[in-house]
Amino acid sequence: MRKEFPEEGDIVIGVVKEVKPYGAFVELLEYPGKEGMIHISEVTSGWVKNIRDHVKPGQRVVAKVLRVDEKKGHIDLSLKRISEQQRREKIQEWKRFQRASKMLERAAEKLGKSLEEAWDEVGYLLEDEFGELYNAFETLVIEGKEALEGLDISEDWKNVLYEVAKESIELTNVEVEGIIEMTCFEPDGIDRIKKALKEALKANPYEDVEVKITYVGAPKYRVEVIAPDYKSGEEVFKNVCESAIKAIKKLKGEGKYYRVKS
Repeated sequence: MRKEFPEEGDIVIGVVKEVKPYGAFVELLEYPGKEGMIHISEVTSGWVKNIRDHVKPGQRVVAKVLRVDEKKGHIDLSLKRISEQQRREKIQEWKRFQRASKMLERAAEKLGKSLEEAWDEVGYLLEDEFGELYNAFETLVIEGKEALEGLDISEDWKNVLYEVAKESIELTNVEVEGIIEMTCFEPDGIDRIKKALKEALKANPYEDVEVKITYVGAPKYRVEVIAPDYKSGEEVFKNVCESAIKAIKKLKGEGKYYRVKS
């Protein structure tokens, strides 16, 4: 919201306002009053017979910024240089921004302030600190008002932001998963591995984090961590795995671990 123009290489989201035979004009949702143009050659790979087969007025699009001329107000965009993953991520980012902006507006109303005042007083500061406004509200739900300690934000704002965050966000558990490979060639090696894994479970300091270790097939054991957020989940996963490896080495064995997608 602070930048007047996007920068070359940025991924932007917009709505097609007008389609001409040579290109489409797009209203940029993140830059009020700004419009970009997608030349017909940047709509899709290959030859385009009729641009209207690919873009239509009212269509929401995700595009890459090719060139920006601030003096002339020209912004050149491309659709064909966007991957499907980039498109999905940008749409998700925009939805999160819209939701967070509504939450900030509700907080402002509770204090009798406008949305513009809210951005000036706390919004930009929260973006700078947490990288994304929605992340700030999520962190408030997880950590409480302590998440705002050290920031130049009044107690009134801290109270109302925390209140709105709790009203608006219901956190769901996340799963962090990986594999520990453990070997021990002593006569009672299996018992030693079991002892090391049992010891590793003690490395979870959180009551709201669950750890499961299951046998996959020699020498692999699956480690599943279910946590309220990725930060604590990753922390516990690392602690448990490193504790297991440390324990098996003391018992004359070896081990390593790695993450896998859940």
